[in-house]
Amino acid sequence: MGLIAIGAGICMGLAALGVGIGQGIVANGAMHGMSRQPEIMGKLLVNMILAMAIMETALVFGLIISIILLGKM
Repeated sequence: MGLIAIGAGICMGLAALGVGIGQGIVANGAMHGMSRQPEIMGKLLVNMILAMAIMETALVFGLIISIILLGKM
């Protein structure tokens, strides 16, 4: 039982870590692009939000896997 709980915690932790790093990189790139070419800010903002939403699905999948693992306890 303890190993399942540890596995669920590691799953959520790694998913959150990966998504956080990925979103930071995307936001950094978008901010640099907006500062260099302000005229394409609208396109960059839409693409940044879309990329971050796609990354958030990985976090949701991690949450679902963790819930499934905890349900097996």
